[in-house]
Amino acid sequence: MLSLSLLLLLVMDPFGNLVTLNVLLSAHPRRQRHRIILRESAIATVILLLAAFIGGRFLRMLGLEDPALSISGGIVLFLIALGMLFPSRRVIEDVAVESPLIVPIAMPLIAGPSAISMVVLFSEQHSVGMVSGAVLLASAASAALLTASPALFQFLGRRGASALERLMGMLLVMISVQMILDGIEAVRRSGG
Repeated sequence: MLSLSLLLLLVMDPFGNLVTLNVLLSAHPRRQRHRIILRESAIATVILLLAAFIGGRFLRMLGLEDPALSISGGIVLFLIALGMLFPSRRVIEDVAVESPLIVPIAMPLIAGPSAISMVVLFSEQHSVGMVSGAVLLASAASAALLTASPALFQFLGRRGASALERLMGMLLVMISVQMILDGIEAVRRSGG
């Protein structure tokens, strides 16, 4: 469960979200910023738990199998990692948001497509209890890091936070390539 939560935490990318989050909430006082981050983290946790409980059933209704999930999850993760390595390719603009609710912080910053894909993939390979525990651990760690983000951002500075995000992006590129290779190997073994 610890390895699942660590991988999910890397995918949720709290370090990469430091810069975006602090720019988005720059107009809010520190106490309000903390409340917004905690609220959005709770909403993101609920979204990920829903993915753990019903995501696999939904995909089975569509006729999707484990190798397809692994390959597509790896591709999505790879694209997210490229956005971390090359920030000019980001989907979300660094603009101030007056009163963010769900979008853009809870989703897609915290519970983005790659995190949801990972949770669905995990729920197909592991018990729902284990995946739920991993989601709760990763979400708690992410919320703690994001709540401390104003101080971390000030300590690291924009360049330090950017360097840390790129390091996380490089790790995610390697993980995504491994997911794609595992999916291809599963297809090869099944002869399909």
